[in-house]
Amino acid sequence: MNDNYQNLDATQRTVRPQQQVLQREAIPDEIPAYTPMNMARQQQQQQQAGGVACPYCGAVNEPEALFCAECGQPISKTKCPHCGAEIDPDADFCEVCHHYIRKDVCSYCGAHLSGNVAYCPECGSPQGGVVCPTCNTLNDFAFCKKCGTALTEEARMLVKQLQKNPDYQELMEIVKDYSQLENALPYTSERDVAREKKNMELRERVLSLLAKDEGVVEPVIPKIESKRMTSEQLEEQKAVKIKMLSSILEKLAVPPMPSPVKARNFAMASKPVGVRLAWVCNFKHAMHSSPCGCAKPQLGGKWVILGKNSNEEIKDDK
Repeated sequence: MNDNYQNLDATQRTVRPQQQVLQREAIPDEIPAYTPMNMARQQQQQQQAGGVACPYCGAVNEPEALFCAECGQPISKTKCPHCGAEIDPDADFCEVCHHYIRKDVCSYCGAHLSGNVAYCPECGSPQGGVVCPTCNTLNDFAFCKKCGTALTEEARMLVKQLQKNPDYQELMEIVKDYSQLENALPYTSERDVAREKKNMELRERVLSLLAKDEGVVEPVIPKIESKRMTSEQLEEQKAVKIKMLSSILEKLAVPPMPSPVKARNFAMASKPVGVRLAWVCNFKHAMHSSPCGCAKPQLGGKWVILGKNSNEEIKDDK
């Protein structure tokens, strides 16, 4: 009886070769351990598969992300509503068609706009543009992009505040001196020097005769020093003034700030009158005639003095 039970047990334990193959294929060699680390890695791989890599830091972002979650830089482009050109999503101005493109932000004061409003509820500026009373240029900003005239009350107040700045006051004094040098007439030859000397002698003689006619026996005629100089001396003095101007313009450079409108207004308010300047932005390091032609003035920039034959370098805003 025991032998029969043993034979029956052996029969039940008998497995056919085909079944062994099936069982071997059904059971994996290694069962993966579904730990939280593996699950997180799997989710990251899935995210990377459909995400967008940041061109600045390489971080992977969601496919619909406009800005990098890691460094904050724009990772995708949007289109200008006027001309269709590709622009950064945080730009408020199209450098291709020269239009202000933000409908939710006042271009004059930076206030938030809701709906289709004709005038800004904060500064009262018309959203269709302001004509400059000085040069008749139509402007979308608080300062005229052509002549620099302040067009809003806030812009005029900003100019008055900057005029109290010691650096700005020094800047205007140097600009005045530089403008005089620009308008000075240098000696072109030895004949000019001799003619200038004769004119000074003639002046003293005429004033002396007039004084004697009035009863002055020995008139004292004050001498006037001629400010004329040679072309070489004139260029040397202008170079010194340009160096001084550049140093102060560095101090008045516009730092990065959140609002492009505020940055643009500050830059225009600090622009000195009487010297040829260009605006170099930190966005593309391009040279504009003013920050009114820059798409992202909030990144900062500075005014630079234009040298000779430099107009071709200006990325002018029409």
